[in-house]
Amino acid sequence: MTATGLTIGGALAGRVLDALAEATTDAPGITRVAYGPGERFAHQLIREEAERRGAMARVDAAGNLYLTLKGLNADLPAIIIGSHLDSVPHGGNFDGAAGVVAGLAVIAEFVAQGKRPSRDLTLLATRAEEAVWFPLSYPGSQAALGLLEPQALEARRSDNGRTLAEHMREEGFDPDAVRRGVAGIEASRIAAFVEVHIEQGPRLVAAGVPVGIVTGIAGGFRYVDAACFGAYGHSGAEPRFARHDSVLGFADLVAGLEAEWDALEREGHEATITFGRVESDPSQHGGSRVLGELRFTLDVRSADAAVLERIETRLHALFAEVGARRGVTFEAGPRFTWEPATMSPALIAAFDRAAGDLQMRAPHVPSGAGHDAATFAAANIPSAMLFVRNENGSHNPHESMDIADLDQAIRLLFRFVTDFDNPREQP
Repeated sequence: MTATGLTIGGALAGRVLDALAEATTDAPGITRVAYGPGERFAHQLIREEAERRGAMARVDAAGNLYLTLKGLNADLPAIIIGSHLDSVPHGGNFDGAAGVVAGLAVIAEFVAQGKRPSRDLTLLATRAEEAVWFPLSYPGSQAALGLLEPQALEARRSDNGRTLAEHMREEGFDPDAVRRGVAGIEASRIAAFVEVHIEQGPRLVAAGVPVGIVTGIAGGFRYVDAACFGAYGHSGAEPRFARHDSVLGFADLVAGLEAEWDALEREGHEATITFGRVESDPSQHGGSRVLGELRFTLDVRSADAAVLERIETRLHALFAEVGARRGVTFEAGPRFTWEPATMSPALIAAFDRAAGDLQMRAPHVPSGAGHDAATFAAANIPSAMLFVRNENGSHNPHESMDIADLDQAIRLLFRFVTDFDNPREQP
């Protein structure tokens, strides 16, 4: 315990997060570009801190970083604690990084207490989790398991148009090995994957508790460049019956999906439907024109695959219905998806026991956002997540996680690892 009341690991986590913020500030927030200088700095900093505490480091073909504290029985599959270190542009300092430093803190706690885990404990810092850089779902963790589709290497980074393969090679990694499916770690060598992450919603803040245990991760689909096409016309000269107004067509589409969302909620289902970007061509639009083209993005999420299918079916039905009514056409454009993931009931129960031992209230909460843990769960690896209370959402400069709350997650995680091979009944 330190003078601040934090664990040794918690104090280290705070210092490392401060160092990350200082080095990657990009007003008004921070920016750690995937396969760029900010992510590179973060990986090097975490590596140095872990190696200083006796962890063994290695890097796979995609650049994922593995830092292993040897356990008493290294023949057993390892416990993996991991998350990512990239960020969205001008984002917050805690999304992803808080989970990596939590894993580093658990290593530091074992060392400070002169203990060793019962089996190898590996901290995994993945690459390129934020899809804002490459339009892919978890390419780093997919590559770690040898599951990244070869065509994904041709995905282009949003800021410069260069491919994922080019960026891997430039950073000194081996995209050819990734293309061949060479894994950084075999699934059979993983006993459990655990990710700590700031909550990106308000549940823990509303409940007044620092830590929650995640039950599942929503899947979803996203259209990144959809469009509604009508016809440009003069606002005064074009009568209503002759108009093909893309704005009204788009408005009807939004209203139709909103009505479907209402129906789903009445039936007890959870989903989110987000039109994230809506834009027109500034050289064509104006105060005296009927708009002939409008582009938009659509993001739909749910932990229930049947709900996702229902929304997508209704979406395409609306394309036809609204198109006929308004005289417009819709093009969905590029689409990418990610599957829902259920967290391991056995690991959830283990965290419940650990929370009981620590007399810590840790409610069960869902995750509406995607995380690296979904990749591991989809590969049939027992997976779990802890959320840490965080105000103001995520992916913005105003993320607000208290280091004392993260320290509670570190205590819970340390207890979980310590008891992993010696589970005890909930008192």
